[in-house]
Amino acid sequence: MPKVTIDENVCKGCGLCVHICPKKVLSLNPDKLNAKGYNPATPQFMDRCIGCAMCGMMCPDSAITVEKE
Repeated sequence: MPKVTIDENVCKGCGLCVHICPKKVLSLNPDKLNAKGYNPATPQFMDRCIGCAMCGMMCPDSAITVEKE
């Protein structure tokens, strides 16, 4: 199963990763703020992830890492 890691302190909550994900694995966490005051993206449905890494490629801040196991 692939593993998606998001550096919440780098994420600015732009939502590009959420929109590009073909399996809708990620979401913005409305209940959490990072040190910069943004709602970070969070892997919510990891069982759906296919490891395509589109989220990592789309992230303008390189806050997302996708590892295929």
